[in-house]
Amino acid sequence: MNILFPVSECVPFAKTGGLADVAGALPQALAKGGHQVSVVMPMYRHIHNAGVSVTSTHLTLQVPLGQQTIPAEVWEAQLFEPGLRIYFIQCTPFFERAELYGNGEGDYPDNDQRFVFFSRAVLELGKALKQSWDILHGHDWHTGLILVYLKTLYAAEPAYKHCKSLLTIHNLAYQGIFPPESMALTGLPTSVFNAEGVEFWGRLNFLKAGLVFSDWINTVSPTYAREIKTPEFGHGLDGVLRARGNKVSGILNGLDYAVWNPENDPLLPINYQSHERKRKLEIKAKLFEERQMFPLENAPLVALVGRLDEQKGLDILAAASELLHLNLQLIILGTGARKYHEYLLNLKSKFARKLSVNLEFNNELAHKIYAGADMFLMPSRFEPCGLGQLIAMRYGTVPIVRTTGGLADTVTEFDGTHGNGFTFADYSAEGLLTAVKRACEVYANPTAWEKVTHNGMLADFSWERSAGEYDRLYRQLQLSARIFKN
Repeated sequence: MNILFPVSECVPFAKTGGLADVAGALPQALAKGGHQVSVVMPMYRHIHNAGVSVTSTHLTLQVPLGQQTIPAEVWEAQLFEPGLRIYFIQCTPFFERAELYGNGEGDYPDNDQRFVFFSRAVLELGKALKQSWDILHGHDWHTGLILVYLKTLYAAEPAYKHCKSLLTIHNLAYQGIFPPESMALTGLPTSVFNAEGVEFWGRLNFLKAGLVFSDWINTVSPTYAREIKTPEFGHGLDGVLRARGNKVSGILNGLDYAVWNPENDPLLPINYQSHERKRKLEIKAKLFEERQMFPLENAPLVALVGRLDEQKGLDILAAASELLHLNLQLIILGTGARKYHEYLLNLKSKFARKLSVNLEFNNELAHKIYAGADMFLMPSRFEPCGLGQLIAMRYGTVPIVRTTGGLADTVTEFDGTHGNGFTFADYSAEGLLTAVKRACEVYANPTAWEKVTHNGMLADFSWERSAGEYDRLYRQLQLSARIFKN
């Protein structure tokens, strides 16, 4: 199939979150499966420093934006990978900025203009490439309007005659909501600005637009696909999603084993396989030395790597005052809300021998922590998919998670033989503490601990598996198009 794959960020070119990881890995896996995939993203300033050669296609698009027409130059990454192309939409006033979506003062005030422009540019590029597209696969609010355009202004274009659309939700909390005046930028008919269309409490909602007009909606785990149809997790759009019925599904994200593999990870001081427990312990010792931590006898090292905010469960972690009174040590890496920075630094002053706090983004240290820790905490309030638990299992580090979203789909309670981690359902400090205590009890039994780590390391969360599910979904959409046409 010929797949148009617009995204707002993509590894290795630009990244703020998990969307970029998906956009970097899934198209490669699809191309290896025989599809022709064309990724399209904005030409951010960061792209020049990504380490991949980017050249001009000498193609200039004339992109409508409100009453204007603005030119956009098209660039392409030189990947030399069969079946995969990556295009960049260059418009200096919109994309030549220090950050992708905003700065320390908040979101850029013209994000509505930037992503209306990008949406129209994607479809103009699809026309200019003179190809017939089978699937247009959009991602998050930044591409939501593309699905509306596909059903309205571009419905008669030969390039999209047989094209079916899919929108993947990576995090429903981010929706791209703008004043009603932003509608004038889109060029869309005013008839779509209503409660059944793109309007949301009197404003223009880019994500809702995509949910309403796409042929299919999916998200990044089966459990999250069910959760977002409820008021608790729906962020005001649960009714829209329920109205789409069975056209909402979940496909679990994969893990790029070319990047996350303890057998050949270049960022580790020692590489190891699933049966080489001694080597993993050597990395733990080196990590203690590097972070100036003093190891305590028979105490597991528990890690937390990621964003320090309430979505990630920092409020219940902060409330779990008993945690550091257990026989364990804790290492934390990440940045986030100032109140959690202050709390953790204050806690470190009280538990200097048991706690290492690293308030930074440090990729090399992250790899070492995944490899050197014994347990990995993800007490998330909600988690669309989560990659931390997948990485941890790959490195033989046992996850302790709350059963929500992708965490519920990937981590199962260890029963002495089966299972790959420890779980809790109630979003509370007590629930977290109880799960940690169960993990510590198993840790005290070397045979059982070796079994649970081995179970996690042997699990298959590869992108090849996920790409196979997307392949089946694409074919289902194309089959429905042929049936409808006949």
